[in-house]
Amino acid sequence: MKLKVGDNVIMLIGKDRSKFGRIDKIFKEDNKVVVKGVNIVKKHQKKSQSKPQGGIIEKYMPVNASKVQILCPSCNKPTKVGYLISDNSKTRICRSCRGSLDAVHDAESVKTVTKKK
Repeated sequence: MKLKVGDNVIMLIGKDRSKFGRIDKIFKEDNKVVVKGVNIVKKHQKKSQSKPQGGIIEKYMPVNASKVQILCPSCNKPTKVGYLISDNSKTRICRSCRGSLDAVHDAESVKTVTKKK
């Protein structure tokens, strides 16, 4: 998958078309991503001892990774991801302006989830 947690993306298809957001979680096995501010659903939560409030809560649901496209930080346009390989390091680049897409990604903020088989 060419996307990383913390990338700014734009939705291409669906009810949230042309909305911007930041990737919050990645599900590599399912090829899905959770984008903050996009694909919000309302869930009716029943009262329980652990959640005494109950009621209607809003939740971010995953979308297919093919429905989002990364935004280049230098040219501010949706772009395809290319790779530049030099000195045994692989860097993601913007295909249109050749700018680097690998901005500072905090290692502690990575929330990659994989299914256990």
